[in-house]
Amino acid sequence: MKNLAVSRRYAKALILIGQEDGLAEHYNFELDSIVGLFDTQEDFEKALTNPLYNKNDRKKVLEAVLSATDLSAIMKSFLILLFDKGRIGFLREIASYYKDLADELKGVVKASIISATELSSEAIDKIKEALSKKTGKNIVLNVEQDPNLIGGVVTKLGDLVLDGSVKTQLINMRETLKKGESV
Repeated sequence: MKNLAVSRRYAKALILIGQEDGLAEHYNFELDSIVGLFDTQEDFEKALTNPLYNKNDRKKVLEAVLSATDLSAIMKSFLILLFDKGRIGFLREIASYYKDLADELKGVVKASIISATELSSEAIDKIKEALSKKTGKNIVLNVEQDPNLIGGVVTKLGDLVLDGSVKTQLINMRETLKKGESV
């Protein structure tokens, strides 16, 4: 939980800088490239985060790699700051949260729909359009299937969950009947 709060704080700070200088989307791209480097070069990430290595040596490794890149000065400073504060290991979480903030700046919201059966593209388009109209933003929709729902759909939009599944309705009915018995 603490890691999430820390990651959000750093992502918010970087997005504020991006808003000021108009490079929010560029920083998003740069964060993605650094995370990609961590993904492909696991030893690099381990070298930066492993406390068994001398901190000064680890910082020199980071600085050497950063000097060989074409990252912006802000991003290089940001990565050095993360290292100095012992937060470089949170880079993936920071990048993920930053991506959400950058999307929000562009007016894009991520939503997901979980349905019991496969939805037609027409139904998906209608749901997407309704969500877009409701929020006033562009919706990026992730569609999944879960036969355990029995029927209906569950829509997640940020922290909001709209559960219209038959399974949940049956559970709610059962709880209502139980309350009726005990009264």
